[in-house]
Amino acid sequence: MVCIYCAQSTRIINSRPQKRLNHTWRRRQCEHCLTIFTTIESPDLGSSIVVGEGLRFEPFDRDRLFASLLRSLGHRSDAVVAASSLTATITTQVLKTVQHARIESKSIVRITSETLSHFDSAAQTHYDAYHPR
Repeated sequence: MVCIYCAQSTRIINSRPQKRLNHTWRRRQCEHCLTIFTTIESPDLGSSIVVGEGLRFEPFDRDRLFASLLRSLGHRSDAVVAASSLTATITTQVLKTVQHARIESKSIVRITSETLSHFDSAAQTHYDAYHPR
């Protein structure tokens, strides 16, 4: 990676995996200007996982999952924060079930519905109405 200030080479001086969010936190130092900055790295799921059924597959879209959760949580005052946290949780669970970089959309619907059932029953009911299993 290059320095965000001078575009020269950097080296990693500290690194920690964030298992719950499937991210890696890294502290980097520029070899030229010696500036230290932090990066958070995560896999690009859109180019790594495809979702679909039968012969029709499309790239995994985290934003699409977030938007459907946000609609289901619209009755809550903390809808954006809750949808963001739930998206991270569901994405982690989805990654555990992916086989050969493919997952069926009905599996994502099932995981999402089960996660919502533990968080907010009204949101689960709304989600299930628009995403039948």
